[in-house]
Amino acid sequence: MNKPAGFVMFHGKSTAAWLYLIMLLSLPLQAATDIHYAITVAIDPSSRMLRGESQITLPSAGEFELVLSRRFTVSHLQANGVRVMRQAAQPGGVQSWRVITTAVEKNGLPQIILHWQGELAELDQSLDHAQTLGRPIPVSSNAGTFLPNSSAWYPAISGALASYKVELSLPFGQRGLVAGKLVQESESETDGYQARFTFDYPSDGIDLMAGPYRIRHDKIQSTAVSKEIQLRTYFYSEIDDLASGYLDSVKQYISFYEKWIGEYPFTEFSVVASPTPTGFGMPTLTYLGVSVLKLPFIRATSLGHEVLHNWWGNGVYADYSRGNWSEGLTTFMADYTYKVQQGSVAAREMRLDWLRDFTALAPGQDQPLLAFTSRTHGASKIVGYNKAAMFFLMLRDWLGESVFDEAIRTLWHERRFRITAWQDIQQIFEQVADRSLDAYFKQWLTRTGAPQISVTQALSNPTSDGRYRLAVVLTQSGDVYQLRVPLLMRNCSGNEEKLYADLQSRQQTFEWILSSPPDEIVLDPDFQLFRLLAAEEAVPILREGMVNQSARTLLLFQPDSESHRIAFTLVSNLQGRKPLQVNKNIDFHQTPLVVVGLTHQVDDWLAQRNLPAMPQTIQDEKATAYVWTIRSSDGAIITILSARDNDSLLALGRSLPHYGRQSYLVYDSATVIGKGVWPAQPPAVKVKANRS
Repeated sequence: MNKPAGFVMFHGKSTAAWLYLIMLLSLPLQAATDIHYAITVAIDPSSRMLRGESQITLPSAGEFELVLSRRFTVSHLQANGVRVMRQAAQPGGVQSWRVITTAVEKNGLPQIILHWQGELAELDQSLDHAQTLGRPIPVSSNAGTFLPNSSAWYPAISGALASYKVELSLPFGQRGLVAGKLVQESESETDGYQARFTFDYPSDGIDLMAGPYRIRHDKIQSTAVSKEIQLRTYFYSEIDDLASGYLDSVKQYISFYEKWIGEYPFTEFSVVASPTPTGFGMPTLTYLGVSVLKLPFIRATSLGHEVLHNWWGNGVYADYSRGNWSEGLTTFMADYTYKVQQGSVAAREMRLDWLRDFTALAPGQDQPLLAFTSRTHGASKIVGYNKAAMFFLMLRDWLGESVFDEAIRTLWHERRFRITAWQDIQQIFEQVADRSLDAYFKQWLTRTGAPQISVTQALSNPTSDGRYRLAVVLTQSGDVYQLRVPLLMRNCSGNEEKLYADLQSRQQTFEWILSSPPDEIVLDPDFQLFRLLAAEEAVPILREGMVNQSARTLLLFQPDSESHRIAFTLVSNLQGRKPLQVNKNIDFHQTPLVVVGLTHQVDDWLAQRNLPAMPQTIQDEKATAYVWTIRSSDGAIITILSARDNDSLLALGRSLPHYGRQSYLVYDSATVIGKGVWPAQPPAVKVKANRS
């Protein structure tokens, strides 16, 4: 299954075909390495016609399901040592056959030969990112071709890993690829573009990309003896000048992760441009939209995330039937690691962002880590990427960096190209750490929610030798977790000392002997624990109105007006669903509210409800629209979108969903000219003198 790239990781799986794929992925993958596809495919982007031939080699015994999209017609089917029976139509536009292997003469392996052809859908470059990902269908035009594995564009054994060989033919001027090793390549005006790729490892699918690309080459020496890694960019002419920078960055990431984890598993890596605003990661390549590749920060963030997926996800396979751990480990070792490299402030801010995102969810909206398979909406990303990343961060903090890194290298050495579940990861970490981690894994993998911890008492009294005894009472609300809780003690002189408490029960008292009198205690000041934030820490952010399923929407327009239509579409895209609309007389009951209107409408509504006006600190004379959050007296978080006119409101559409972690935004047309998060600090508890 192709995995979405770091910056644009969003799965808008809305079609029946994608739901069918998710259903298949929920089944245990068959790890038979003796399934092999030999595919020859010719694509004409002008006519959008695909013609293919495939020879499928199967194990000598077994029963399988063969699937192919119904948009294609099978013109030839030949079976040797295989019984093939067509089945009833499957959901999502998939045709299928029941395949049972039988005896084969002369000790050969069972094989199926199919010829198929059909018309691909037309590439629609007007779609936005979510719409693109919500259409898992094979598309083509002269501007680009994308055949995702999820579109069932080739006959495949469902739920099974397989190696493959693909021979690709395209018209002159077009170039394409699939994941794997480029074995041979040629191009001429008479024969067009011809390329042959092989993938000798068990793979969970084949994605094909093509377009009028310019190909740039480079290489890097692997840590493995005599192994050279070929690097390529497949870019359009408009971004060809970016190629050398991307190639240099890929070199740095491969070197970095080879030192941390082990040898890069393949012989090449390519960065491929997509004509639509999407992003995927596959073995040996990443497929990113032109608009994404142009962003100046992508090389420093998402690119490394996709390179790392060649170890986790495409090198060691996640067992989707028992939870997808690969996104969390990749987020920790890529996105979070890059923040650590920037400094402690940037890393702390990312940890706080993760906790704010989780706090924005409605009760019951999250899921256990074991239930996460892929990102389908914002809530699942908060769990499967962020919470899982903090799972590994807390595990490293507990075991120590050297033990953690040894376990990571052992995981890579022992599980390469094998389907791997959370239980396998636990076993390896226990083996390296030489201790049971059952309680740790169980509490974080099987539960929803997060710990609720507070300092309920802090007392101090002098000792007979001139020092000070500090007693701190920690209390857990809700489920009880076993936690190593970081605390910060400030003394009366303003000096600080870090303390740690191994919390095992609902309420415990911890004591320390200090050299100076303590003044206050701060719980988890650097946000190193995955936990529910206290009210003082959970400042309102835009995410509340985006991912919280209980969020309601108030549109300050006449229902049949053009303004109402624009605002309704804007909020629908922001929330990924039909807004729950309410009227102006709405009462606040602690559920998030999104309010949209023109400037004078918003100002009047706020005044009528005795709510604070837009803060003067964010006002800008260039602004055409403002977005900000407030908290009502009863705790409800209100997201306000205030625009000068309809055009200003319409301009918010594309960028607004990407700023969920902000508390406010200032727009000049479609450009964000101001943003920020309201200040917050972990609550400090004053230490009292112990009079007893």
